[in-house]
Amino acid sequence: MTEVQRPPLTADERGQLTGWLDLQRSFVRMKCQGLGEEDAHRKFLPTSPLMTMAGLVAHLRWNEYSWFQLNLAGVANTGQTPWTEGGHPDAEMFVDDVPIAQLLDEYDAECARSNETIAAHSLDALEQGPYAAKGEAASLRYILCHMIEETARHVGHLDIIRELLDGTTGYTSPNEDAA
Repeated sequence: MTEVQRPPLTADERGQLTGWLDLQRSFVRMKCQGLGEEDAHRKFLPTSPLMTMAGLVAHLRWNEYSWFQLNLAGVANTGQTPWTEGGHPDAEMFVDDVPIAQLLDEYDAECARSNETIAAHSLDALEQGPYAAKGEAASLRYILCHMIEETARHVGHLDIIRELLDGTTGYTSPNEDAA
């Protein structure tokens, strides 16, 4: 059984926030471990056809980018995002033709970049991106709490979809025997 590494019980605030976010991020890859392409892109929910394992990984990747690069760091959107003026609000989830391994690698790379941005800012640092211009800037502390919530919520979706796919649940990796 995969041992889940939680943040230390006595870590400081930054250590707790980043530790819990990293823990939730680790579950994303764990939930996708051993998936074939067909299962990674299988649509179970007729009312939410974009909510696939692959679609959720892509969504989480772009949320990392949006919150930490565009919003917090104020990096200019150079058009690399899937979102366009007047486009579909969930455009980042249109990934039927993208291999799950690529999506996971892109997610991991974005999380690493997010961690670099987090390390370069104080918890009180305010967003520099589009919301700052509207006078609605959030602190890094708020963003970390939100991203823990966002990632954990979608890990729950990944857990449910994975159980529907092959019965894998909880923290057990599909290639390991449950204790």
